[in-house]
Amino acid sequence: MPFEPGLVHTPLTPFADDGRIDFDLYAKLIEFHLRHGADALAVPMHSGESVSLPDAERRQLLAFAVERTAKRVPIIAHVSDAGTGIASALAEHAQAAGASAIVATTPYYWTPPPAMVLEHFFQIGSAVDLPFLVLNAPDVMAGSKINAELALKLIERLPNFAGVVDSSLDWQFMIALLTEACRARPDFKLLSGTELMVSAGAIGASGMFSDLAVAAPKLVRRLFDLCRAQKLFEARAVQEQLAALRHIVKPDGVAALKAAARAMGRDCGIPRPPLLPLGAAAAEQLAAKIAALPALADEPRGW
Repeated sequence: MPFEPGLVHTPLTPFADDGRIDFDLYAKLIEFHLRHGADALAVPMHSGESVSLPDAERRQLLAFAVERTAKRVPIIAHVSDAGTGIASALAEHAQAAGASAIVATTPYYWTPPPAMVLEHFFQIGSAVDLPFLVLNAPDVMAGSKINAELALKLIERLPNFAGVVDSSLDWQFMIALLTEACRARPDFKLLSGTELMVSAGAIGASGMFSDLAVAAPKLVRRLFDLCRAQKLFEARAVQEQLAALRHIVKPDGVAALKAAARAMGRDCGIPRPPLLPLGAAAAEQLAAKIAALPALADEPRGW
C-alpha cells in the first residue's frame, strides 16, 4: 500500500518541573492531536526539542507514542543526528518499536558535500524497510540542503525513499524535484514542511507537517483540505491567517510555541536548556496577540 502521510502534526514534548518528560501530559497531547485533525504524527521533531533529548529518551518517547496511538494513525519517527551510525540506529529502533515511517534531515553541525550527504541518507534508509522521508530545512540546518539531483541519486539506490518534506519554499526546487522524481518513482511524495502550503500544493504536494496545529488545529486542517482540493485562492486566505500566528511565535521558536499552547489552555511546560522560557511579560504579550487574532476564535481551548 502506498505511503500517504497526509496532514502530519508534530507534537511538542512536555516537561515536568524537574525537567523529565511528562508522559501523562504527553498522552493528553497525543489525544488532542488525534481528535483535532492529525492524519499522522511525527515525533519528536525539532519543535518537540529532539536535539535536547538523549537517545534513550527519544526512543522512549517514540515507543510511548506508538503504543498510545495504537495504530489509529501512522507514527513517523524523526531520526536525525550528526552521526550517520547514530541516526541509523535510531531508525532501526523506530522500525522495531512499530513506527510507520522515518524522517531525517542533513547531518547536524557538519556541512558535508553532496556525496557525503547522499551516503548519510543511504545508510539511514538502508537500515530499515520503512518508508524514508528526507527533510529539506536549510533555514534550520544553516544552509545545508538537498537538490533534485541528489534526490534522484537516492531514488536509484534506495527503494524505500518515499519523498521529501520541504520547508525551503524554493518553488524551483520543488518543481524540479516532483517532475524528475515522479518519472523515476511515480508514487514519490512532496510534503510541505510548513503551513505555507499553497505554493507547494500548486506544485503537487500531497502532505504537510505542522507544528502550529498545537495552537490552531482547525485552521491547519482547513488549509490542508483546501490545498488538497486545489482550492488555492480560498487556501491563500487561510494561509495568511496562519502566517499571522507564525509571525507571533517564530522569533522565539519553541519557547513561543509552548507559550502559545499555554495561551490556548494546553500547558506543555517550559523548554529544556539551553532554550529559555518566555518571561512573564513576554508571555502575557504573546497571549494578548493570540487573543486578538479573529481567526482563532473558533479554535479549541483546553484539552
